[in-house]
Amino acid sequence: GYAELPRAVNITWSSINFKTILQWQPKPSGYFYTVEIHGQTSDIKKKCILTTETECDVTDALRDVKETYTAHILSVTSAGMDNFEEPPFAVSEKFTPYSQTVIGKPEIKNYTQKDSELNVVIKDPLTPYAFPNGSFRSIRDIFQHDLEYKLYYWKDQSSGKKDTTTKSNTFDVSIDSTTNYCFYVQGIVPSRRENRNGQESIVLCTSVGRNVLDEYGAEVFIIVAVIAIAVITLAIVIPVILCKRKKARAAREKEPLNGV
Repeated sequence: GYAELPRAVNITWSSINFKTILQWQPKPSGYFYTVEIHGQTSDIKKKCILTTETECDVTDALRDVKETYTAHILSVTSAGMDNFEEPPFAVSEKFTPYSQTVIGKPEIKNYTQKDSELNVVIKDPLTPYAFPNGSFRSIRDIFQHDLEYKLYYWKDQSSGKKDTTTKSNTFDVSIDSTTNYCFYVQGIVPSRRENRNGQESIVLCTSVGRNVLDEYGAEVFIIVAVIAIAVITLAIVIPVILCKRKKARAAREKEPLNGV
């Protein structure tokens, strides 16, 4: 009967940009799992029916992103799905996609450093949810004014970091026009109590006026200086040596004449 079947344990929700995977243990042997998604105001949705896996993509069952859901993971035998005995099941913690999905890495669409201004343009990450025309909704389409971006920026090869936020997808920051800057971006949902800060984008650096000294530092300067001093020294020493030798040779050539 059902009573002997193990129940799922260690149930976790893993969600990035509203793509949500439910995971649990243990791996089944001689039985199956079926996942039921229960919403507070929505009908029960069954996913991953009679699966032997220990994870299930439940994104499609969570389309009302402001709804709060729980997952019931049923332990069942294939023959017993239609009988009236209730199978053993485990219940997950509550999950609300709008307040709990992680904001994924933003894409830096474009950036320029012109004179004393750094301009950075962000592309919103996409979600798995589509509009009726088939195009995917971005996290901006879902969060709207709840979504902000934070830019962290600093002088190249410096540790002094500054930051600024915007409710749009563009940053315009005043900077030192003669210095290269590095920066990264992350999405933020300030209205959240938890998971406010999203994943960080890759770090990019400008290359305005970047020269050898910027790239390799004082070592190159020292090497160049040593070579320059050596060249100057040789330029002075060699003519002096040649001049002395010439005078010495001329003196030797005169000696026989003096003896005649």
